[in-house]
Amino acid sequence: MIKHARLALPLAVALAGSALATGASADEVNLYSARHYDSDEALYQAFTEATGIEVNVLEGDSDQLIERIQREGVASPADVMITVDAGRLWRAEQEGIFQGIESDVLNERLPESMRHPEGKWFGFSQRARAIFYNRENFDPSQIDSYEDLADPAFEGQVCIRSSNNIYNQSLLASLIEHHGVEGAEQWAQGVVDNMARDPEGGDTDQIKGVASGECNLAVANHYYYVRLLKSDDAADREVAEKVGILFPNQDGRGTHVNVGGAGVVENAPNRDNAIRLLEFLASDQAQEIFAAGNHEFPVVDGVAKDEVLESWGEFKKDALNVSVLGENNPEAIRIFDRVGWR
Repeated sequence: MIKHARLALPLAVALAGSALATGASADEVNLYSARHYDSDEALYQAFTEATGIEVNVLEGDSDQLIERIQREGVASPADVMITVDAGRLWRAEQEGIFQGIESDVLNERLPESMRHPEGKWFGFSQRARAIFYNRENFDPSQIDSYEDLADPAFEGQVCIRSSNNIYNQSLLASLIEHHGVEGAEQWAQGVVDNMARDPEGGDTDQIKGVASGECNLAVANHYYYVRLLKSDDAADREVAEKVGILFPNQDGRGTHVNVGGAGVVENAPNRDNAIRLLEFLASDQAQEIFAAGNHEFPVVDGVAKDEVLESWGEFKKDALNVSVLGENNPEAIRIFDRVGWR
């Protein structure tokens, strides 16, 4: 049985009677999770069936979990922390949450770009930051890269989220790595100049803006589009039908991808079990479950994908090590501030 607890606010409130273990146990692993997908239950159940190790889950957002682990100190029961986006993983790393580990399984199964150079965390699913266009009003042959979004020809045509959004911060962090600070700032200024509206809402709202004609182009993670395509709501499916998706920079470095990832916590009382859990997440069985829950791309080659993703075929992904996205995050935020990206 998987044991769940939900992190209460304020953080100072203790989890009285928590399901989480308080010490080492041969048959348990304590997972602090910022992922909130129903399919993860099946993932952890599969791990238990394969290993006999019970998974105790504490849920919260990334910042809550980081602060929780820091408050608990060396007595923390946390063995593994899992979250989404390299920027958040980097923040946890900077706060001393993770320890480096060596695993031949992870090194063999996961591409180098999805592994922290010191083994502090690993990516287990991929999220493509795609460009979306209005099928009726826009010819997609006019654009093929992120850089094109800053072209003055698209003035007043771009919908994109706030600079506070970690997905946009990581995209800009990748551009810093590829073009330098000056080039990335020029791009950010160009996008601001081309915005159809002030940034508002989430990724789905950007796609809806394209469908409504408020903008011709938008940037969003691919799975938000798949959710609309597969929605039980006819209005959502109608939105998706009005919008096309393209994967940028196919003639160059490839499309920017981010991760859902995890690492072993610094003072993990069940370290061996924690490593076994991470290794399981890299198995074919887990990769299918892990990615399918949110229509993400598996990290391991050859693993079956969501049928919509399969229909898109293969595309070139940026091979940049995702740890760089975190390292460049502070500079990305400074650039956003300088160009007035709200």
